[in-house]
Amino acid sequence: MRSTFKISFYVNAAKEKNGQVPIMGRITINGGIAQFSCKQSINLSLWDAKANRATGKSDQAVKINRALDNIRAQLTKHYQHIVDRDACVSAERVKNAFLGIGVEYDTLLTSFDNFNGEFMKHVGTDRAIGSYYKYAIARKHLGNFIKLHYRRSDIMFREVDETFINDYAIYLHSVLGQAPSTIWKNCIPLKMLVNKAHNSGIISHNPFAYFHMKHEVKEKGYLSEAELECLMKYPFSNRMLALIRDIFVFASFTGISYIDIRNLTLESIETFPDGSKWIVAKRQKTQTPFRVKLLAVPLQIMDKYSCYPHKGGRLFQTPTNWKCNLKLKEIAKACGIAKHLTFHMSRHTFATLALTKGVPIESVSKMLGHTKITTTQIYAKITQEKIERDMDMFSQKLDRLNGILPE
Repeated sequence: MRSTFKISFYVNAAKEKNGQVPIMGRITINGGIAQFSCKQSINLSLWDAKANRATGKSDQAVKINRALDNIRAQLTKHYQHIVDRDACVSAERVKNAFLGIGVEYDTLLTSFDNFNGEFMKHVGTDRAIGSYYKYAIARKHLGNFIKLHYRRSDIMFREVDETFINDYAIYLHSVLGQAPSTIWKNCIPLKMLVNKAHNSGIISHNPFAYFHMKHEVKEKGYLSEAELECLMKYPFSNRMLALIRDIFVFASFTGISYIDIRNLTLESIETFPDGSKWIVAKRQKTQTPFRVKLLAVPLQIMDKYSCYPHKGGRLFQTPTNWKCNLKLKEIAKACGIAKHLTFHMSRHTFATLALTKGVPIESVSKMLGHTKITTTQIYAKITQEKIERDMDMFSQKLDRLNGILPE
């Protein structure tokens, strides 16, 4: 229901002093009234009670009327600001906003914008531009949902309840056609903001505590050992294709993500007392430290490109992620690999091969720079070959129990 909003001005004749009376303002919304001082005084004879203005064209009258027009404009602005962001508007709230009391609104999208603004300041140091784009897209979807369902440009945090979250998830699925995993990704920033509001006391309860949505875990693609071997052996005559193939193979033997490979410099390589070389660095995405030993293949690739000068002392002159993924399609086709090959699959390939060859998942997790081992479990695909070998080993350890059971 549309609220009734009215602004009027009057003089308080009871407080006349030296022929001057103070001008007061009155806000009326749905029968509720709030009054305040306009910080202006006028001679009672110059006041037009019907017009709510000073009469005449004297300097004093012009000055007072200009001040009252400005107050009216400011009140209207604050009223509209509250209406756009909150279903509950009152005369007292508009007055307080005008007087500077409670000017900061605990609104969802304003907080989202503030978060994105702060995040952007860290891009290039400890945050990735790709992550910023994901937050920006999530903010866009949330803003469009609020505009469509609430006909407002923002809402208060206290309006974010279980119904709001469920309606948003339905919107992402039915209107935008998003899959459960994508819906969950778009809900993560919302959950983060709501958690922050709850922890800081802006809202009394956390609606996400009652929100449950099945998170669809997609099976991660990877190259088998045979496919990786085929990729390594193929004689590419095109230098760009050969470079991207080599960097992909380097990642498949180290588990390093695209952005972290692009950031690698000679300073990232440390020689241990036994003479082995290790990459010791931090993941740009999470700033989590990781270290991984350079095996023969990545050392060979490093040596191959050591004679090329690279900007900033980087190990490789790495093309953009977009170009790498584009060229990997050509590479896969040339090698007869019937998979949608992307650069990130090299990371999955490393995890899968390492686990298949018996490297403990705890070690793989550390080398990948994961903070939780559950993340590694999602990345790592346990092959049938690994299961069969483990069962053979298990069977050997139980040999002494064979033949004990009476027939």
